[in-house]
Amino acid sequence: MVVSVHEAKTHLSKLLTRVAAGEEVIIHRYGRPAAKLVSCETEPADRLGGGDRGQFVVPEDFDQEIPEVTRLFHS
Repeated sequence: MVVSVHEAKTHLSKLLTRVAAGEEVIIHRYGRPAAKLVSCETEPADRLGGGDRGQFVVPEDFDQEIPEVTRLFHS
């Protein structure tokens, strides 16, 4: 994505959100590239499991077959 200095100043927060999602933003000054916004993270952060432990309960019948749904796939 290419933006002018004015656009970068006006929409910096939105641009940073896009950069965090992996997009690169080139800032032009007087029609020429002046800077590039890129994410500082070089590697994805390690994900820690168990953060939602105790927040929900899996029902006993979670993996039970539902005949109506099975029929839809075997029609």
